[in-house]
Amino acid sequence: MTVTMSTLCNGLRIVTDSMDSVETIALGVWVGAGTRHETEELNGISHLLEHMAFKGTGRRTAREIAEQMDSVGGQLNAYTSRDHTAYYAKVLKEDVDLALDILSDILLHSTMDPVELIREQHVVVQEIMQTADTPDDIIFDHFQSVAFPDQPMGWPVLGSEEIVRSISSDALKTYLANSYSGTNMVISASGNIDHKDFFSKVEAVFSNVPDHGHEAPVPGRYVGGEYREARELEQIHLVLGFEGVPFSDLDYYNTAALSVLFGEGMSSRLFQQIREKRGLVYSIYSSTTSFEDSGIFSIYAGSGAGEVKELIPVLAEEISNVSETLESHEVERARTQLKAGLLMALESPSSRCIQRARQILVHGHPLSTEEIIKKVDSINIAGVKGAAKRIFQSPPTFACIGPVDAVEKLQELCARL
Repeated sequence: MTVTMSTLCNGLRIVTDSMDSVETIALGVWVGAGTRHETEELNGISHLLEHMAFKGTGRRTAREIAEQMDSVGGQLNAYTSRDHTAYYAKVLKEDVDLALDILSDILLHSTMDPVELIREQHVVVQEIMQTADTPDDIIFDHFQSVAFPDQPMGWPVLGSEEIVRSISSDALKTYLANSYSGTNMVISASGNIDHKDFFSKVEAVFSNVPDHGHEAPVPGRYVGGEYREARELEQIHLVLGFEGVPFSDLDYYNTAALSVLFGEGMSSRLFQQIREKRGLVYSIYSSTTSFEDSGIFSIYAGSGAGEVKELIPVLAEEISNVSETLESHEVERARTQLKAGLLMALESPSSRCIQRARQILVHGHPLSTEEIIKKVDSINIAGVKGAAKRIFQSPPTFACIGPVDAVEKLQELCARL
């Protein structure tokens, strides 16, 4: 397995991760343009553009795009995050030309037809409504907006119905032209692929992408606070979080280990103490999310109105005590879980393709597996304790939806922490 990166004259970076033992290729285009690169008046345009890219080009209708990919048994998809937008495919190795042609076509030659736009705006509004009707989903949008108030980092990826319906075809074309520049794009491929051959194919179709640079996003500024929404639900959905770490932080891997041992998996502290021992929740887990300049550490729980009164004190106690009661075998288990997850992902062309693209967007170059494993192996109890003290001493963010009268206020929760 060989990882190779090259750069076109326009700054577009191409990375391949060769896996001779498979018969497939995963490939895609990653663009450093997401929610945090938007203006307030156009919040949601990155996600709407992702939808519209599939709605027809000068050469293909939306149906033809779908049928041509289906005809070779391939997969074609996309997603939008706060940091970037991705368009990716997975095909048999003999169909890589078709996949690359379709990806280049939808990104470089989409018509942004006004009639299709009206239809797709309605689809995205349905997605917004569906998310709003799913409390364990929408709670994270509210959590993010309170953690990062009045700034792009806190805006919802989907935007709002009013803004989505107001975005014109011309606005989409302008946003694409300004954001999808050579230096802001990465094309990644993994699987049974030859770098030199793939580079030539990419160069033939993407060399005309302009290189006009791009503006840096507004830096993420964590603040914290509280969001409460009363709904007639059977459960209370809550998220408690703290300021996390950016990708480049020295505590990045220690924080990942902390999340694993604290609330990821059935052996974690939260699962064992709150679900297994006390039966206060059906679902509880922690997670850590990093950005280039910030991060967030969060804990989600779903609990009944009667159980939440006991849940909050127990959760606060677990948070307060973890840095002092941490044991070496927990850190060892977390380290092993992280390493196993990393090595298992190496068996998937899709995982490797995504991983290489994101590494380049964040670090400017792909990271070797040996380099990452070395950092994981360096995780120790002192480092994880230090990360826990640092994170849990930051101002908390608290969001809850449901019969919230049963949930104590943020001020009371802070006193417990």
